[in-house]
Amino acid sequence: MREQCQLQSRIEQRLEARRQQRLHRQVAAFSHRNGLITDSDNRQFANFSGNDYLGLAQDASLIKAWQEGLSLYGAGSTASPLVTGFSKAHQFLEDKLCNWLGFDRAILFNSGFSANQAVIFSLLEKGDLLLQDKLNHASLMEAGMLSEATMKRFPHNDVIKLGVLLQKAGTPMLTVTEGVFSMDGDLSPLADVKAQCDAHGSWLMVDDAHGCGILGEDGRGSSNHTGIKPDILIVTFGKAFGMMGAAALCSESVHDYLTQFARHYVYSTAMPPAQAHALSHAVDIISTQSWRREKLASLSELFHSLLADASEVIPTITPIKPVVLGDVERMQVAATSLKASGFWTGAIRPPTVPANSSRLRITLSVNQSESQVKELAATLSQILQEVS
Repeated sequence: MREQCQLQSRIEQRLEARRQQRLHRQVAAFSHRNGLITDSDNRQFANFSGNDYLGLAQDASLIKAWQEGLSLYGAGSTASPLVTGFSKAHQFLEDKLCNWLGFDRAILFNSGFSANQAVIFSLLEKGDLLLQDKLNHASLMEAGMLSEATMKRFPHNDVIKLGVLLQKAGTPMLTVTEGVFSMDGDLSPLADVKAQCDAHGSWLMVDDAHGCGILGEDGRGSSNHTGIKPDILIVTFGKAFGMMGAAALCSESVHDYLTQFARHYVYSTAMPPAQAHALSHAVDIISTQSWRREKLASLSELFHSLLADASEVIPTITPIKPVVLGDVERMQVAATSLKASGFWTGAIRPPTVPANSSRLRITLSVNQSESQVKELAATLSQILQEVS
């Protein structure tokens, strides 16, 4: 009883601390349709906060493909991949990903979070060295902290510091970075990172959650964009693919190793085969419909041209447009004002981003129109003057 009281007290104290720091977050229910979101009070907003960059989440042909998959394969996989959960639909998707992205094998996971953790937990042992960009995703950082390996972080995109850390090491090494960083929208200097890894005998793993489908030839992602091939490539299906799940692209031997030792794979029910069937269709859309990337580039150019005088707006070539306001309260005022004007944007605060870097995370999507971007930019420009 005493232990239960202490636990309840700790919970209440930490929740109250979050509220006092203006960092308390809550889940809200929305419905999505044609680039608009509707909240529980039936209010509609232009959605500038999601990751559906290519507009596939509501694409009619992708919905039809998933429905077709349900008719062909049923609702669920019924088991883990190593039991009876792996189907022809999964195999077809893996083969399609390999042919498109240029790898020997692919292994499917139910989320990017589990894919990242599975690879790091499985490959690294005590005495190994894991080097991570300081702004890597929480899934990568948590995996590093919980792994038996020694983790060291290098300053964001600091290739020189990475080289120093690599040169000092004398153990098996894995260097991990993102292709596109989710909160800043900037790119990793992958060619230089790969050169350092090759020079010092480190493997390179790239999490391309926000780059695959957006950058590179036919949407092949950040590695293709910079002309390199990592040892392991993580692609997730919850962003440009419009769905969910993930895959690790790798060599034949790494695939076999993960199949034996990746607990997130071995002990999880396989993704529904209908989902895999639909994801294969998503790959076809991404790789052939270049107009989607062209429209994103056009909207990006328009956005930055209209906000060129706003120092808070960080220029990027990706659909992620950070508006860094620093102070949490200032960011919340801006987000609330945008909401009142009919625009829903991401209100990002610590611990998701470092202290004093609270921001609006504005994202562009094929679902948006030029007129919506113009209206957003005009409204945001006025709000930034008011909160300055």
